[in-house]
Amino acid sequence: MLPPILKEKLRLPVVASPLFIISHPALTLAQCKAGVVGAFPALNARPESQLDEWLAMVTEELAAHDAAHPDRPAAPFAVNQIVHTSNKRLEHDLMMCVKYKVPIVISSLGAVPEVNAAVHSYGGIVLHDVINNRHANSAVRKGADGLIAVATGAGGHAGTLSPFALVQEIREWFDGPLLLAGAIGTGDAILAAQAMGADMAYIGTPFIATEEARAVNPYKEMIAQSQAADIVYSNYFTGIHGNYLKGSILASGMDPDNLPLADPSKMDFDKATTGAKAWKDIWGAGQGVGSVKAVVPVADLVDRLEQEYRDARTRICA
Repeated sequence: MLPPILKEKLRLPVVASPLFIISHPALTLAQCKAGVVGAFPALNARPESQLDEWLAMVTEELAAHDAAHPDRPAAPFAVNQIVHTSNKRLEHDLMMCVKYKVPIVISSLGAVPEVNAAVHSYGGIVLHDVINNRHANSAVRKGADGLIAVATGAGGHAGTLSPFALVQEIREWFDGPLLLAGAIGTGDAILAAQAMGADMAYIGTPFIATEEARAVNPYKEMIAQSQAADIVYSNYFTGIHGNYLKGSILASGMDPDNLPLADPSKMDFDKATTGAKAWKDIWGAGQGVGSVKAVVPVADLVDRLEQEYRDARTRICA
């Protein structure tokens, strides 16, 4: 069952995934004003003091928008927290979320009860991303309110399980908020996610190719020109398997078909996310890139998704 925060004020059952480096206040605000949950990773605010400024900006601008548009208020926003031992900012960033009462926190790479308790202290909810049923069980036991099932084909640190299998296994025991990630780039796919048992879709790659995204233009254009066959799954860049654009790997002088395996035990998230090879030169994307045909404003993307979603419902009901 979805809590009100994930139902009210939304045009579509969609949470925009927090995109490392790419998501920032301009993108998040555009997503929320367009009627889907906008999100950004806390680590995108650098130095860490900038997170205070970003949260003040987002909360104030959304409040002003709602006051000016009472008939169409903005959707809520979310902040992603990387719960990994190499993230030395976690305590600071979490306290900023408490200070501004961030309505939704998305936790990744580790389920920690203290993080959930801090968010619950002011009435917020925690969604935890998982790639298998075991991780899902652990997250809920430790206090997560909802789950994000990251299936095969998702951009970033994706899993290897079919969305049909992953959602089915989680739904056998969990009736709380369940989001699905993995190659969702059309309104039809949003409806399909709901049909198989998820409550909402978790969408990332299409938002990279928007005018508001903080990605370089060649990255956006490569998204718009790529197909599923152009995605490479590797753990070489961060120590954790993820999906990347083959063209960006080639441009960096590497063979995308012969990347070595990294040792996951030596994964250092802070080092990985500040190294040029990790995120600035190697571009992440999911297998749903084929649904992206052009770089457009966020509002236009959400309009397209909504129309496709409505058309799909009409077609299925007919």
